[in-house]
Amino acid sequence: MQIFILCIAGFIAAVFDSIAGGGGIITIPAFLALGIPPHFTLGTNKFAASWGSFTSTLTFLRSGKIYLPLIKYIIPFTFLGASLGVNTALRINQKYLQVIVLVMLAFVSIYTILKKDIGKDDSFEGLDRKKIITGSVIGFILGFYDGFFGPGTGSFLLFAFAHFFGFNFTRSTANARILNFTSNFTSLLLFAINGKIIYALGIPMAISMVLGARLGSKIAIKQGGKIIKPIFVTMTLLVVIKLFFDTFYG
Repeated sequence: MQIFILCIAGFIAAVFDSIAGGGGIITIPAFLALGIPPHFTLGTNKFAASWGSFTSTLTFLRSGKIYLPLIKYIIPFTFLGASLGVNTALRINQKYLQVIVLVMLAFVSIYTILKKDIGKDDSFEGLDRKKIITGSVIGFILGFYDGFFGPGTGSFLLFAFAHFFGFNFTRSTANARILNFTSNFTSLLLFAINGKIIYALGIPMAISMVLGARLGSKIAIKQGGKIIKPIFVTMTLLVVIKLFFDTFYG
């Protein structure tokens, strides 16, 4: 029964995560509700989610939506940031970060609602040194954040590609997925080294998330901004609500 519940939760989470991020608000509570200890919850979730994000990354890559000339510069900084983030998480109370993230995510969702043209059209004007530096800084910061804390990483990445680079929502989602996979996989390695993964639960859940990620990424490619934007806003607001209750009532 545990495996069945986690597989259903994983499939649904991967569909939404591949479209607009925020899948963790479905999978993390599912683990905790079944009595899985927090550290094993985070480790096993990263294991399953990494396979899901890998699948959606491949699907977007095959569709030609990932802009590799830029991404190739950002990936190493995302990897470095995630590595430092996980190590920092072992030493610092994450509660201090929750309020900051809560405010930032609320701003991102409200800004996206009010700015009607964001992500609607692809206004990317080509690659230059400024964009490479901007992307590398964003990759490092959000990689660190994902390794350290995590909730809303996919939403922040999607917003960053739409706002700072002028990609439409489909291309923003595609590029966000490959960086999200990078930070997920980095965190996964460290959780595995520390023996915090329950493979008996993680493997079947990973299979369900692969299927969900494949479906979600195909929906995103086919439907584009008309479905990505409302799901992005919805998932971001749900993360805000969850963080609010975790911060003030948890």
